[in-house]
Amino acid sequence: MREDKQLLVITHLSQLLDLVTGIGGFIVPLVLWLTQKDKVAGMDMHGKMILNFQISLFIYSILCIPLIILLGLGIILLIIIGLVALILPIMNAIKVSNGEMPYYPLTIQFLK
Repeated sequence: MREDKQLLVITHLSQLLDLVTGIGGFIVPLVLWLTQKDKVAGMDMHGKMILNFQISLFIYSILCIPLIILLGLGIILLIIIGLVALILPIMNAIKVSNGEMPYYPLTIQFLK
C-alpha cells in the first residue's frame, strides 16, 4: 500500500460537490473509496468515515422535514446542517494534510 495524503485530502474535499450537484458529494467519495481502499494506506478508514458522515447528514436532513411543517424549527436545523456540511470537510481535509486524524461529530456508524 502506498501513502497518498493528497488523495485523502481530495476525498474529504469531494464532499463539497453536494453543494454544487446535490449528490456528487456522496458518489465521488464512494467511488474513490471502492477503487482505492486496497491501494492507499488509510483510504478504507477515511472512506468509511466520509460515507457515514454523508449518510448521517442525509438522515438528519430528512428528519428536519416534519419539523419544518410542525414547528418551523426544521429550517434553522437545515441551515445548521448545511454549514456543518460545508465546514467539516474543509477542516478535516486540513487535518489530513497535516497528518492528524479527522473527526466528524454526531456521525452514525453504518460502515465499520
